[in-house]
Amino acid sequence: MKTALITGATSGIGKSTAIRFALEGFKLILCGRRTDRLEQLKKELSVETSVHLLSFDVRNKEEVFNNIKSIPEEFSEIDILVNNAGNAHGLDPIQDGNTDDWDTMLDINVKGLLYVTKAIVPGMLERQSGHIINIGSTAGKEVYPNGNVYCASKHAVDAINHGMRIDLNGNGIRVGAVNPGLTQTEFSDVRFKGDTDKAEKVYQGFQPLQPEDIADIIHFVVTRPYHVNIADLTVMPTAQASSTLISKD
Repeated sequence: MKTALITGATSGIGKSTAIRFALEGFKLILCGRRTDRLEQLKKELSVETSVHLLSFDVRNKEEVFNNIKSIPEEFSEIDILVNNAGNAHGLDPIQDGNTDDWDTMLDINVKGLLYVTKAIVPGMLERQSGHIINIGSTAGKEVYPNGNVYCASKHAVDAINHGMRIDLNGNGIRVGAVNPGLTQTEFSDVRFKGDTDKAEKVYQGFQPLQPEDIADIIHFVVTRPYHVNIADLTVMPTAQASSTLISKD
């Protein structure tokens, strides 16, 4: 039975991946900041598999390492790491950008991913086995107007994914990225800071991807034969051709 650690597991792609993995019997370590949501998810999934919770902020290096060190022995051999935690704050031209928003995006999307990976990789190296899935974005493949720092953070994820795969080559560790396009989650609510009307308009007039779609893809990636490594996968809704070209009703 494989053990998977998922960051950002309280909603969206992370939560859907946890549910998908649980149905396949994967043991789960679920990470997030919202303890109430983690507890509810554990209650739901414990009927399917063993679940351990870690409540911490990936931006806090000390919290990351202390929490990873606290993992009980029965969950300690982590086979799969899903670096899913990430978000966008604001959609402003660079000259009007909020520096606090910039810090948050870079701290979570880039540094948080690095901290968690740094804490998990030694065990994978020791066992000469493991699989790291970095959740990127189409924003890591192209830049769009007012996306500036968010796009930069996801371009960094793309570069880190490539670099990680190169550096870990020869150690039996698979590394790959899944880069979703428009996916209907809490992403836009966070980006627009609770402006629900504005967030809902992002997904109107076409059928966006759902978090369950991405969870299915992640499950497919991690269940390939071990000699197969899906290094970089980009997925968009059929209506989306690029970050700025979407066919709407």
